[in-house]
Amino acid sequence: MLSTTLSRRVFLKSSGGVIVGTLAFATGPIALIAPTRSWAMSLDTLDSHQGEMLLAVARQIFPHSDLEDAVYAYVVKDLDRMASEDDAVHALLSDGVASLDDQADGDWLALDDDARMAVLEPMAESDFFEQIRANAVVSLYDNDLAFAHFGYQGEEGDAGYLRNGFNDLTWLPDPPQPEGGYLPGEDT
Repeated sequence: MLSTTLSRRVFLKSSGGVIVGTLAFATGPIALIAPTRSWAMSLDTLDSHQGEMLLAVARQIFPHSDLEDAVYAYVVKDLDRMASEDDAVHALLSDGVASLDDQADGDWLALDDDARMAVLEPMAESDFFEQIRANAVVSLYDNDLAFAHFGYQGEEGDAGYLRNGFNDLTWLPDPPQPEGGYLPGEDT
């Protein structure tokens, strides 16, 4: 879970940066489980600007207009961890962020969404883009905040969803009988 408070000691101890935010949707599913509307995440290797840039890149690659930045921050945290463990990843992310800023005349974050995409799109085949995309697929969607936002309720036990809607074909006009027959207890 994201740290919702950032003490002065933690801030001063951090060798990297910090990304902070406020939940934009006060009544959404994430707001219901969050202890406060403000959040902060310390970074060990990346600086604050790099963290903000990577969060914005993740949002460009996987856009969900009503998904809180706090969920995208999981992507940044995982990238920061990877950068602290591997100098090549750190260099790749640092160089990619610098390249985005260079192509945007110094400040990629100052651009509107369409202009950001115009700068980012040619990088889609790059190792920088792939590092973020590959990490975001897991980091963005596999956490409790994303589960709350998208309505995923978790596993349904040993039977899974077989008896909880997976085998429900009521949306078809006349659902055919399953090839293997009905499950015990299913209506015929």
